Amino acid sequence: MLETQVLVISLVFALVIVCIACNLADMTLLAMLGLSVLTVAGVVTQSDILNAIKASSGSLSLLFGGMVVARVLAPTGVFDNLGTRFLILTRGSGKRFLLLLTALTAVICAILPNATAVILLAPIVVRVSEALGVAFTGPLILTAIISNAAGLLTLVGDPATFLVGQAAGLSFMAYLRRISPGGLLSILVVIPLLPALFGPAWRAHRALPPGLHPAAIERPLFCLLSVCALAVMVGLFLVGEYMPVPIVPPSAAIIGASLALLALHVAKYEPLEHVFRDIDWRTLVFIFCMMCFVEEITKTGVMSGLSRALYRGMGDNLLAAALALLAAIGLASGFLANIPVVAAAILLAKGYLVLTQLVPEQALGFGYADWPSSALPVFAGMMFGGTLGGNATLIGSSATLVAAGICASHGKPVRFVAFMRYGLPVAACQLASTALYIWLLSRIG
Repeated sequence: MLETQVLVISLVFALVIVCIACNLADMTLLAMLGLSVLTVAGVVTQSDILNAIKASSGSLSLLFGGMVVARVLAPTGVFDNLGTRFLILTRGSGKRFLLLLTALTAVICAILPNATAVILLAPIVVRVSEALGVAFTGPLILTAIISNAAGLLTLVGDPATFLVGQAAGLSFMAYLRRISPGGLLSILVVIPLLPALFGPAWRAHRALPPGLHPAAIERPLFCLLSVCALAVMVGLFLVGEYMPVPIVPPSAAIIGASLALLALHVAKYEPLEHVFRDIDWRTLVFIFCMMCFVEEITKTGVMSGLSRALYRGMGDNLLAAALALLAAIGLASGFLANIPVVAAAILLAKGYLVLTQLVPEQALGFGYADWPSSALPVFAGMMFGGTLGGNATLIGSSATLVAAGICASHGKPVRFVAFMRYGLPVAACQLASTALYIWLLSRIG
């Protein structure tokens, strides 16, 4: 019976991925149809859905909160204002545009979830691209790719990063000391690739109109209140865990979203239902469906089997295990959204560390935090593989999904194979550079 379930789950999941890659239908529809088939086949149960909700709630809260804040800010004109200022800084040079975009994305993603950063930056990217006479799809893809790498700069930069950091018991500051340098390295290796991958935008140059100046921000008081909501959210990301009543990042995102909606309600700028209508539910539903697939794969015992296989192959060589996880999870994250991949990989890694007798069996449970420092490279391998491997394909991360959705909403859909032209070489270089960092991390302890 168990073998039959494994076969059915594997076949349905493989069919869903192939259909997405061939662009046969909307990817969220395909994921929902796949789950429907498994439900009718008696594979998916109510407890599976509840487990998937529990596993995905933190990541989805981060994404939802960021989406709400970005949407509330959109009609204030702040993005048009910032877009014009950014255009002036480029001096009409595509090279300066891409370099400045890389730096700006890295800074924003250090304090905001990467998909949120893509949402915030998209209007600016589209505005500047059109002014320079280049297609905005390339710069938007670059924004998503850099946002994934920059998501490694802090604990809250990427939902997948948050999942692993939480499992490893890392505080915000401990993460900055031990993991952030690897994230910085993964950003720097992209810069030499820009002329080859984004050639038309890199070589573009156009004289800017004389007297160009930013447009005035509409309703400055409402804009200020909305920015304050964003500032509260960021502030809670940074210090929430040190408050008398600790506030974790997903809760901080919901608080920020609530304050932004309150500002909109008080200002009566537009109905709240317009904000909820414009939320990218498609991406949120797709990620949840992928988490459900992972739950089905996990309950078959496949992950515990993989833990034993990893132990048989690597023994107690934690560096070798970390590098193996980096490669395997990096590959898997390209074809399955990285959040569910990382959620499953955490179980695999915990099982492996228990088999090495570094930690007791209690470590398999939720909330265990008494990990030895020697285990950190294993968690780092998961983190780097899950986050950077997501750059390889269109469906690999929440940021790339959001970028693709924005391109489609502007009439320029990005195809699965077309995205891989950018994503594969970047992901390969980033994974190689972080393998070097994991080796260094294992040396310094």
